[in-house]
Amino acid sequence: MTTIADHDAYIAAAPEALRPLLVQLRAQLARTLPDIEEIIAYNMPGFGVGQSIIAGYAAFSKQCGLYVTKGAISAHADDIAAIGLKATKTGVTFSPSKPISDELIAKLALASRKELGL
Repeated sequence: MTTIADHDAYIAAAPEALRPLLVQLRAQLARTLPDIEEIIAYNMPGFGVGQSIIAGYAAFSKQCGLYVTKGAISAHADDIAAIGLKATKTGVTFSPSKPISDELIAKLALASRKELGL
């Protein structure tokens, strides 16, 4: 497994079709969490404080994932479903044909931060 050095390297290594989504996601997370540092955890880019990960993201072959706390996903399950995205207990997947909105990214990141008490 290749170790990722930083967010730029991760995005550059992602499938070309997904890179614009990752750039948008990273930018929105940075705007929403301006005082939180960019980190690499579990070989994925994210935003966190110490050992607490507020939001992380990943690229796969055909889709991307945004990973937050369970409470953030459950609090916004209706918003996720309303735009036709799929969610797990701690993540939501999206793709070029089904993108995630900046508004939903912000809601999920802020809810995750609140749940973690940060």
